[in-house]
Amino acid sequence: MIVDVLLVLGGLALLVLGGDLLVKGAVNLSLRLGITPLVVGLTVVAFGTSAPELIVSMSAALRGATAIAMGNVVGSNIANVLVILGATALVSGIVTRGHDLRESWAMMIAASLLLIALALMGPIGRLQGVVLLAALALVLWRQLTTASIDDADEIEGVALGARWLRIVLWLLGGLIALPVGANLLVAGATDIALAFGISEAVIGLTLVAIGTSLPEMAASVASAMRGRADMALGNVVGSNIFNILAILGLTSLVAPLPIPPEILRLDLWVMLATSLLLAPFLFRGVTISRAVGAAFILAYGAYVWVLL
Repeated sequence: MIVDVLLVLGGLALLVLGGDLLVKGAVNLSLRLGITPLVVGLTVVAFGTSAPELIVSMSAALRGATAIAMGNVVGSNIANVLVILGATALVSGIVTRGHDLRESWAMMIAASLLLIALALMGPIGRLQGVVLLAALALVLWRQLTTASIDDADEIEGVALGARWLRIVLWLLGGLIALPVGANLLVAGATDIALAFGISEAVIGLTLVAIGTSLPEMAASVASAMRGRADMALGNVVGSNIFNILAILGLTSLVAPLPIPPEILRLDLWVMLATSLLLAPFLFRGVTISRAVGAAFILAYGAYVWVLL
């Protein structure tokens, strides 16, 4: 058991490190190649920050632990809203007025409904994966054609101006750390689930989901401490869209993803409910205060208690 815990902790550490290195390397490489910061933010950064979820889900699917792969995505989306926004709001209330994310929120709801519809029809196989990836292409096209050039100011770390050697080292470090960390995390988490008689789906929804969301958590809290807590809201909405459409889409091309009954019965609907929870803040400009942030975290605690 101690070995399994060490595997999980080591895997989480490598995922956080690998995700950070990959984003730094990819952003600077894109800028070196002359790609604009706006495109970098909407594509490279979005993909890089979700790399831990992607690698873990693919690793779990290849190992036959498909419940962990599905639970990772659904659990990450729930944690993104309740834990990441909750923790960010505790540091500094999140002002929503003046940040129009209504269309992006609608895309997040549409992606959630699409996933639920596909899940109700059975396992998510290659055909369903193609549907999810086609929806992702539409989302990216819409964002790239409607985003203002001012949005480039919202992207952190796009003007690092690193040298080629450092860029290569960052990319290599990230590409090595991510798969190694994913394998350690999935192996340790699977053994812990078996030892305690907990289903792989619950492990994916909680331990693995929180672990793969750590990069977003660190970035959001750091933004709040610099007085830019509003950035966390856009990051969470974008990450949730990417998790469903890209990660499940790509993972289902590797191996079919059966839907565990418990996820179909409860967790997909919790994911949808937490996404809908953001509507009054985005449409009425209500600030996500510290009290609301505390309520979000307590709600996540209650959700985990129900699972366990």
